[in-house]
Amino acid sequence: MALSPNPYLHATAARMLPLAVLAVSVAAVTGHAGLPTLGQVAPYAAGAYTTARLALAGTDLALLHLLAAAGAGALTAAVIGAVLVRHRPTVFLMLSLAAAELTAITAAQRRTVSGGTDGLAGIPAPRLLPGVPPLLADRTVLLYAAVVAIAATAAAIALLGGDRRTLLAAVRGNAARATASGHRVTTYLWAVHAGAGAVAGIGGALLIHTHRWITPADVGFTTAALALLAVVIGGAMSLPGAATGAIAVLTVRDVVAAPLPGHAPLLLGALFVTAVYLLPGGLTALPNRLSLRLHPRSAHGTGHPAPADEAGRSTVRSTL
Repeated sequence: MALSPNPYLHATAARMLPLAVLAVSVAAVTGHAGLPTLGQVAPYAAGAYTTARLALAGTDLALLHLLAAAGAGALTAAVIGAVLVRHRPTVFLMLSLAAAELTAITAAQRRTVSGGTDGLAGIPAPRLLPGVPPLLADRTVLLYAAVVAIAATAAAIALLGGDRRTLLAAVRGNAARATASGHRVTTYLWAVHAGAGAVAGIGGALLIHTHRWITPADVGFTTAALALLAVVIGGAMSLPGAATGAIAVLTVRDVVAAPLPGHAPLLLGALFVTAVYLLPGGLTALPNRLSLRLHPRSAHGTGHPAPADEAGRSTVRSTL
């Protein structure tokens, strides 16, 4: 996309990347911690409004925006997570839905911070370094957003790597047994929720950097639902897959559905149903499933689905 001479394509692609980063955050909580969530829009909003206010106050360094947004997102997720992670999937999902709705309502009411329902517009473009021109060219913004999205995804992968991945797998499989074995399950889940909040905050900063405006609708239920849909489509256990799913969702909504006004929800619904029933485990599980069909006696020796597929199925069931 960055090699294309089409500025509209650059701008469209860049504006997909904030949702991709949010989807990575949702996948960390939904797939790895086993807690399907709609509430990551709260730290996403915290990061976005923190960035917007810094930019409007004259602080235009992109790195400062990202760091401040990550801190605001982590703090917001830590406060919300202190309540949410004490509950398990179904109750957690319902409480996270309440968090998503309250985020949009709060944003609409706090006019001094958010501009109310009219939102904030005319936000200055960020600069990479003092004295250099601001990020205004569509291709430059796309390259910058891509680098930030990749870095945020890599940070989230590091957060969930090593022994932490094994511990979360144990918690996800049987939280009661993990607790009985002496593991501090609630603390582990809270730490993941807070860390994922930092990633969501970075996504919020990227929203401001690529759009340069924000309204409460950008941080409400619709955005939360799209992020969770992206995780289901891309693969709950794969953070890059979740980001890919977000790009697929926005491509269907904003590009494929463009010639069919009013049909975007129908197309997204069809995409969701197709992903659930034909792609258990998401897009990232597709190569493994094709390999098992072509070589049923290899890999696992019995032709059974891979563990990632099973994790994807269980996440989809809990989401539904």
